[in-house]
Parts: sequence; C-alpha cells; structure tokens
Amino acid sequence: MSKVVPCMWFNGDAEEAAKFYVSLVPNSAITHVRRNVSDGPSGKEGSVLVVEFSVAGQPLVALNGGMKMEYTHAISLMIHCDDQAQVDSVWNAFLAHGSKEEQCGWLRDRWGVAWQVVPKVMFEFLSSPEKAAAARAMQAMMKMVKLDVEALRRAFEGKSAA
Repeated sequence: MSKVVPCMWFNGDAEEAAKFYVSLVPNSAITHVRRNVSDGPSGKEGSVLVVEFSVAGQPLVALNGGMKMEYTHAISLMIHCDDQAQVDSVWNAFLAHGSKEEQCGWLRDRWGVAWQVVPKVMFEFLSSPEKAAAARAMQAMMKMVKLDVEALRRAFEGKSAA
C-alpha cells in the first residue's frame, strides 16, 4: 500500500520553506529536490519544482505550483513535542521566521501554513478516563496561545495556578 504524503503548495519558495521546516525538530531532512525540466508555470528550466522532505519522520512534499494559493485552518500540521523545552524551541523558531501566534497552540507560518505545537502529554490529559480532569485540561488549553505544560498539568490535577 502506498503512503499518504501531504503536498504543500508554494509560489517559488518551496525549497526555502522545506529548509526551515526541517530545522524545527530532530529526525527531519530534505530527501530529494526535483527541478523543472523545461520552462513552465512552476518556473524556469532548472528551478526547483518539488522538494521531498520529512519533519519528525513524517514525509512531506513542497511543490512550487506557479501561483500563490491560500491555506486554511481546514488542514494543519501538528508537531508533537516531548516537553515544554521542545514546545518553546519550536514555537520560538516559528516566531523568529515570521509566524503569527494563534489560539490553543496554533501558529500560522509566513507561508500561511497552519501548525499546531502540542506537548505529547496533552493527549494523555484529554484521553484520561477522569472526565472532569480531562475537561479542566481542555478548558485551560482553550485559554492559551502557546501551550504551557505545567499550567495544563495543574488544571488537569485540579490545582490552582501557582
């Protein structure tokens, strides 16, 4: 069976975007750059057409499609972070490269792609059989911009903010 690989549309800067994305987290790399074999809507002969890359092991493709296309929140890419230090590192890297903060751990990068920067522990909280604790964690997350692991933990445990 073939893999499903998200293809992201860019207007001439697919390689720049891919280089930025692979800088975010370990186990990320550009695996192949394909060039235009002739002049066309996506660029001149020899210019970058497609960049195959992975972020945290997830294969992705960046395509220079030849015109600007808008991304929506209907699809986003999620980075599962091991801890607050990784959340902070990834979040700050996005902001340093022109991203805009949004609610609940979401960012919109300079190309318009929606990303979610989420600590892995958030999924543990939300899937807890303790429904009241899970609800407290969800309510706390809904009030955040960048997710704060300790504040989420305090909410999950029913403790007030320190």
